[in-house]
Amino acid sequence: MIEFKPDMATYIRAHAVMTAIAMVVGMLILWAVGNPHIWTGAIGGLAAVALRGWYLADEVMEETWTLTKFGLKGPYERKADLDEIVKLRVIAGSVQVITKTGNKHLIKYQPDPRAVIDQINDFRQQEAA
Repeated sequence: MIEFKPDMATYIRAHAVMTAIAMVVGMLILWAVGNPHIWTGAIGGLAAVALRGWYLADEVMEETWTLTKFGLKGPYERKADLDEIVKLRVIAGSVQVITKTGNKHLIKYQPDPRAVIDQINDFRQQEAA
């Protein structure tokens, strides 16, 4: 059994990127509508992402995925059987799991998403042998 727990440093880094984007977008929107105080877009973007990060941190940090001989078991009764997984790919600091039925799951905020994919693939090969 292997557990994939979210990493707080990766969570903070993701929110830093979201903050920068939100600040720029907020300023661009205010500039586009002719607001002379475009700097308030930066403050709004910062506040929005900071509030989101603070509000969701406890919940997100408990979203652990477990890899067993039966498959991946995630939070909120999410699951993906090993033989149902058709694709694993990196999306930012997360691993997207796609199943044969088209279900998509995210193993979020992993410090090394490529290593998670390698672990899952190695485990699948061991179980198939």
